[in-house]
Amino acid sequence: MRSFAKASILLAALGWTLAALVSASAADYPTRTVTIVVPFPPGGGVDALARVVAQKLTEQLKQQVVVDNRGGAGGTLGTNIAARAAPDGYTLLLGHTGTMAINPSLYVNQKIEPQKQFVPIGTVGELPVALIAHPSFPAKTVADFIKIAKEKGTALSVGTSAVGTGGYLTAELFKSQTGLSFTIIPYKGTGPLMNDLLGNHVPVVFGVLPPALGNIQAGKLNGIAVTSKKRFSQLPDVPTADQTGMPGFEAVLTYGLLAPAGTPKEIVDKLSTELRKLVALDDVKKQINNAGGDPLVSTSAEYTAVLAKEETKWGALVRKLGLKVE
Repeated sequence: MRSFAKASILLAALGWTLAALVSASAADYPTRTVTIVVPFPPGGGVDALARVVAQKLTEQLKQQVVVDNRGGAGGTLGTNIAARAAPDGYTLLLGHTGTMAINPSLYVNQKIEPQKQFVPIGTVGELPVALIAHPSFPAKTVADFIKIAKEKGTALSVGTSAVGTGGYLTAELFKSQTGLSFTIIPYKGTGPLMNDLLGNHVPVVFGVLPPALGNIQAGKLNGIAVTSKKRFSQLPDVPTADQTGMPGFEAVLTYGLLAPAGTPKEIVDKLSTELRKLVALDDVKKQINNAGGDPLVSTSAEYTAVLAKEETKWGALVRKLGLKVE
């Protein structure tokens, strides 16, 4: 009994010592460069938001925060690199709906389990998908679009970005919820998609806003609706799908910061606090707007709930459609 008691005391003392070391480590954190992994090449929306976050965290934490682009396999390569990093707060991930909620069901040969592999720190912003048309397309509301799609059936071509992306799955979600049979034309990239829309080679598209924003504001394209719960701040005259014929319809891409599972709670909490501060800054809000999104502030727990909801929603659709990337 005495041996057992001594062992228990030693284990408790060891636990207290380790807890004290973790607390001290968190208090001093960071003491060296922090890396934010972006699982895509430079120049895209994820990269742009990561660089905004890195710049501001550098100022707030008084330690260098850098971006490391690890593109490949639709974002799965960089995501897995971040997941395997030491859980010490020095390697983070800028994730979004595609990598966190769509890819786990889409990439069948990649073992991606974001809810097990990562601890969410907080959200940065959200980008709505939009229903965008060439000015010659007669629909002015979502109700108009539904009416035309019912009349034309498969003869109506609707452009999207590549299969498995947010734009593509938004179109599929719309078809699923309305029972429409329009033909989806997936493009390899948003650049060619918008060029064909401007040239009226495809009359209407479901797409993210950054490559279309300027042309919508200039009247060269018609923003029929955004698929977020509220109107996009940079296009206040463009209504939501809910407001113009599709009650309750929502499809947004959420961007947020995550750390490898096992990262000490004290470090996650510290990063979460700093992230909420920076997303609320006016200049950061402006930069997120310029990237085609709206800022979104959250706690770690709130982002955890968002990820669970998104993976349930998009994962179910991917499996229903039988989409797979080998």
